[in-house]
Amino acid sequence: MIRTLYRSSKGGFTFDVPTTHWRVALHDAGGLFWVDFSEEPPEVVEPFLRDVFGFHALVVNDVLREGYVAKIDNWGEYVYAVLHAVRFNTDTLELVTREIDALLSKNYLVTYHAQPIQAVNHLWSSCQNDQRRLERGADHLLYLLLDLITSEYMPVVDRIDETIDRLEDEIFERPTPHTLNTIFAFKRAVLHMRRIIAPQREVLNRLARDDYAMIDPKDRIYFRDVYDHLVRLADINESLRDLIGGALDTYLSVTSNRINEIMKVLTIFTALFMPISFLAGFFGMNFTRLPFENLPLLAGAVIVMVATPVLMFLWFRRRGWI
Repeated sequence: MIRTLYRSSKGGFTFDVPTTHWRVALHDAGGLFWVDFSEEPPEVVEPFLRDVFGFHALVVNDVLREGYVAKIDNWGEYVYAVLHAVRFNTDTLELVTREIDALLSKNYLVTYHAQPIQAVNHLWSSCQNDQRRLERGADHLLYLLLDLITSEYMPVVDRIDETIDRLEDEIFERPTPHTLNTIFAFKRAVLHMRRIIAPQREVLNRLARDDYAMIDPKDRIYFRDVYDHLVRLADINESLRDLIGGALDTYLSVTSNRINEIMKVLTIFTALFMPISFLAGFFGMNFTRLPFENLPLLAGAVIVMVATPVLMFLWFRRRGWI
């Protein structure tokens, strides 16, 4: 799907601009032209990027290939930024990232993403409902997009935090192997988020501090605000790492204690039955018949077999082993 939005220098708004009029919108220095390529195959997008917008071949190649970390490159008349939106898959307990490529100039913004991104759809609907969002230029439009993408991180962080609290209760009540699998799944998610946030924070830092011709100096404070959000997210992410590490240590400690309790019970049972096994084996090997004169001896053996475990049990309790 190719969506276009055009605000002319005269103040008129147009949606779904025909491709034949794209060059006219690009030559309107005082206007704003936003093109969003969503879920379009590379062979469809490439001619527009190369022939209509005139982007460098290396930029076109980077846009159409996914898998890059967040970055920003200054190409003079435009900047090229790679960003990532996130969502949390509750079924697989995985952090899913969606790459979005943004190309910003003074009077246009081009975005490309191979999968649907909620932040882009939300901003698009918001611009359709409130066209005043387009009055401050393409750089402010990029800020709004980055702010929405960054806002999507907080629900993911809150979900992980709530799950860690639930895991801690589960660990103390009745830990299972599923609990351990969940801990490792969230540990991977937090590490993945850390690898996403760190370079994206650097992108916002450069947008807020570097001198780009297509960014109004008055708008840098807005990118600084998004940068501050990412700094806070990085701190929260580190706290989540510590919480997950603590949950893992607690799980291992609780499991170890349970194993120790089981081994203690089995050891006590073994100790209680050892005298009985010894006496039963001794008399079983040395008495082939049961003559009447051996009854007192056998009765004494039975008394010893019964009394010994009882006395041992009482002694264990006195020592606090049971």
